[in-house]
Amino acid sequence: MQGEQSLRMSIVFIISAPSGTGKTTLADRVLEADSGIEFAISVTTRPPRADETDGEDYCFVTEERFGEMRNRGEFLEWAEVFGHHYGTPRSAIKEARERGRDLLLDIDVQGASLLIEQLPEAVKIFILPPSKEMLASRLRSRSSDDGAEIQRRLGEASREVREYESYDYVVVNDEIEPAAERLKAIVRAERSRRQRMEREIRPILEGFGIETDAGMEKSE
Repeated sequence: MQGEQSLRMSIVFIISAPSGTGKTTLADRVLEADSGIEFAISVTTRPPRADETDGEDYCFVTEERFGEMRNRGEFLEWAEVFGHHYGTPRSAIKEARERGRDLLLDIDVQGASLLIEQLPEAVKIFILPPSKEMLASRLRSRSSDDGAEIQRRLGEASREVREYESYDYVVVNDEIEPAAERLKAIVRAERSRRQRMEREIRPILEGFGIETDAGMEKSE
């Protein structure tokens, strides 16, 4: 597995969704099933939820610490969402490529729009809830927000959903397992794109007497 991955560049997958859609759960399913992809841990100033672990789900920092990191240019992108700051460490992509792994970024819609400008080659996946009513039900079931906060998140979700056209794929999270399988299928399909496979299949093609463009460039 490691040898195969060293033959190609790492793929950056950006997953975005309105709050409460379940993108983090879906991302976890992909990470559990695929050792060739790793998670980019975002930095945030919001407090951890009961089921979150510092350094695994997010890197939780103070506003002062976040500001210092931002001023030093340590973020690929950063944004303020619902009163808290979130940022993607610039080092995440470099470290994944050094390990020969793909990288999964779980980023809110606002942050993703900024990151897409810097990484136009990234594979962009938008997660949709099956309905606005179902999203509201999921937000209420989390029991971490009051009624006013839930309404605020639903209003933001209505704006965020309009951004789906900026993404390459859309996955509807109607049920976790089927949605996770669709997400895994996207990862597998992207790895098999001809452009990504050129270096790996070059020896096979040469065995058939086929000289690839990459091979001719190398000989020149």
